[in-house]
Amino acid sequence: MGEDMIEKGNQVAIEYSVFLDDETKIDSNVGKDPLTFLFGAHQILPALEEALRGLEVGDSREITLLPEEAYGDINPDAYKRVESKLIPEDLCFEGALLVVSDEQFGEMLIRIESLDGDHVVLDFNHPLAGKKLKFDMKILDVN
Repeated sequence: MGEDMIEKGNQVAIEYSVFLDDETKIDSNVGKDPLTFLFGAHQILPALEEALRGLEVGDSREITLLPEEAYGDINPDAYKRVESKLIPEDLCFEGALLVVSDEQFGEMLIRIESLDGDHVVLDFNHPLAGKKLKFDMKILDVN
């Protein structure tokens, strides 16, 4: 085993890009600051962490996560109908993303699913729930 192999307790820095099934890139830190995390502390998705175990600096890995390994399946109970006057006017359209701060959960993204007269239907599912995600990752540093 090389000294630079990733194992529990390592500080790991990675470069990554995330794609949907249709190859649409939805996130990337390439050319920006690396994502740094403590391996084994579940600061990233557990399935991603597992895919990186044993890799070394300079290694690249491509992994596809099913919804249940990533942000879960869509929860049909996570929709809520509220009066549209509760939503800021400039954000009152289908597909709008509202950032809501909650003491227990921190910041949450809530999507407006649909408009229904003087009500809106809010979707509390994670925006990536129900989606298969492909991650391209490169190990930049291991401490």
